Amino acid sequence: MEEEFELEMSPLCHEITDSGKTVTVEIYRGGGSDWHLEVVDEFNNSTVWDDQFPTDIAALEEARSTIRDEGIESLIGTPS
Repeated sequence: MEEEFELEMSPLCHEITDSGKTVTVEIYRGGGSDWHLEVVDEFNNSTVWDDQFPTDIAALEEARSTIRDEGIESLIGTPS
């Protein structure tokens, strides 16, 4: 039998706009595990990091550094 747990959303979840484009940063964990990072674009495409983060702040910093280093366009997919 699988153990059920409630997903905990970080209070750091928010939208980031850069170069006129916006993505939503979602940071969450379940069952007391490390934090997961997911970025959702305007077309509802998501980018999920394979790595987990010890804190929600570390996850947010990873999203910010990706946008800074690779550009927000790297997190935006095509319309479905």
